[in-house]
Amino acid sequence: MTTLYVSHPAALDHAVPEGHPERPDRIRAIEHALEDERFAGLVRTLAPLAEAEVATLAHPAEYVEAIVAAAPRTGMVAIDSDTLMSPGSLEATLRAVGGAVHAVDAVLAGECANAFVAMRPPGHHAERNRAMGFCLFNHAAIAARHARVKHGASRVALVDWDVHHGNGSQDIFWDDGAVLYASTHQMPLYPGSGAASERGTKNTIVNVPLRPNDDGAVFREAFEAGILARLDAFAPDVIVISAGFDAHRLDPLANLRLEAADFGWATRKLMDLADRHAKGRVISVLEGGYSLEGLSKSVAAHVDALMGR
Repeated sequence: MTTLYVSHPAALDHAVPEGHPERPDRIRAIEHALEDERFAGLVRTLAPLAEAEVATLAHPAEYVEAIVAAAPRTGMVAIDSDTLMSPGSLEATLRAVGGAVHAVDAVLAGECANAFVAMRPPGHHAERNRAMGFCLFNHAAIAARHARVKHGASRVALVDWDVHHGNGSQDIFWDDGAVLYASTHQMPLYPGSGAASERGTKNTIVNVPLRPNDDGAVFREAFEAGILARLDAFAPDVIVISAGFDAHRLDPLANLRLEAADFGWATRKLMDLADRHAKGRVISVLEGGYSLEGLSKSVAAHVDALMGR
């Protein structure tokens, strides 16, 4: 089974202040984990630089133009209280967009079985008109829309297991009956959204909140009953994963107690569902994960599963 791995050194150039959890070392930890010889079979490629207009698949043109205009030539600018831009940030997020779109193209063209895009900053908190939660453009949402617009996918599932609810993805797809957004996350926790009662106007928003200190057994039960059952009924043509790994027990920003093996299990479950409905087509896009040890072990388990192990 051929798995495409997409990244780019520009991910390291999105600078943040000392002590900020969403730091370049996240990418370094992933790269180090994937240097292991068992990942020698990965097809590795550099994330292309997307034109800014590609982001209008999920954001209004005025918002995209505002983010481009906000990019500084020196220093840092605050877009909100915890979302910053440095001189390297615009290229980093546009390569994250380009990488996600390229992964969709490669998987849907049959060039590879599935793909993992490891770029930063993350994206799932970016709403249609608002940057927040470390996120500028919503890369996974753009990938889902690209599958619809360019490739004619009639039903796309966007599955988000980041420990923080993907309020941005929910906002973007609230009225979109062709995209099922399904999230499991800790609640209460930032950003405060994600109640089970939030279902969207077409009943295609699925939120399965977990409580602080829930472990892998609780996660697996909730994922199977609350998310996989809905996905099976929806029968997606393509599955996009917002792959955050901050539900790991070591993560400093949350209180769930998952192990790396839980992410591997969830990946295999989605692959099984993709085999039934979507010709195996899965595209995974990195979101959070702020313990370097937890992140590296979890990504390794995730990519192991994508590679069929």
